[in-house]
Amino acid sequence: MTKLLDAPSRSDRRAPRPPGGPAGTGPSDSDGNPLVRFGRAALAVLTSPKYGPVTVTAILFVAVFVIGGVRYRGFFSGQVFLNLLVDNSYLIVLAVGMTFVILTGGIDLSVGAVVALSGMIAASLLQTGWSPGVVIPLILVLTSVLGLLVGLMIHVFKVQPFIATLAAMFLARGLCYVISQSSISITEPTFVQLAVSRIPLGAGMSITPSVIIALVVVAIAVWVLHGTRFGRTVYAIGGGEQSGLLMGLPVARTKVLVYTISGFCSGLAGVLFTFYTLSGYPLTAIGTELDAIAAVVIGGTLLTGGYGFVLGSVLGVLVLGVIQTIITFEGTLSSWWTKIFIGALLLVFIILQKVLTARRR
Repeated sequence: MTKLLDAPSRSDRRAPRPPGGPAGTGPSDSDGNPLVRFGRAALAVLTSPKYGPVTVTAILFVAVFVIGGVRYRGFFSGQVFLNLLVDNSYLIVLAVGMTFVILTGGIDLSVGAVVALSGMIAASLLQTGWSPGVVIPLILVLTSVLGLLVGLMIHVFKVQPFIATLAAMFLARGLCYVISQSSISITEPTFVQLAVSRIPLGAGMSITPSVIIALVVVAIAVWVLHGTRFGRTVYAIGGGEQSGLLMGLPVARTKVLVYTISGFCSGLAGVLFTFYTLSGYPLTAIGTELDAIAAVVIGGTLLTGGYGFVLGSVLGVLVLGVIQTIITFEGTLSSWWTKIFIGALLLVFIILQKVLTARRR
């Protein structure tokens, strides 16, 4: 009798709740819809501070290239795209080095002056009869040592990267004028052959050796940043230097090395630029450091560090290159419009970074 009184009545028994939605409803229809899932994934990527800016850069590059192809005859040819790499191979290498620095939250204002110094050293030594096989490695060693000294200045003496690299910029530019106050032509046969040679790709398309060098540098940089402990430390420093110290990471060594890498890339970019111009000139590459910084930021690397990709920086360089190509095809616009568009894009991407990082917090 007691068991009968204690047993719940039939009306009190509740049916189990169906999975996938609130009580009384079945599974949500949107959960199984592929378009909805794709939309959510795309939104998550676009609003991510890590992947959002670089995705926007990729979309922007495709959009601008398509606009150029629709507006101008012959713009869609494969050689036009390859010429973006040919004309900007030195800037790609420069942007790779700048990416390492900005990922740690630093900045390097000396890269343009180091490009000019590399060209002046190459031109002056080749003119006196030195072999390219000696000159090029010597330039890379000297610019790497300059980057090393800048890194030590920042770490040991706690000098702000802006001030340390500004001092290096004045030093390098001054040394250019010490070497010569006028342009020096390069006529060394091996160097000239490297400068004018083309690598055929078929269908009338070709690239220069500079493009191959730039792509090799990009591939090595991608592996270093994403496949080595050093690369993970670079990202960790950008995310928070104090946290990196608490985790026992080699913060000091890494900070010095990133400026050494930037110096090496600046020297190599200077060599590639001399392939392009076959001369050395003290006023070469004025403002190029700003182009490199703009390419890295437009490519999605956060100015405060911690987020960014080398391939994003390459996309940033290509965006700048395609804008310049469109202005060239237009024929009626001044080349200064390139700077105007770069400034506008840089402002937009900085605002985008601020918005995405604020939402992340």
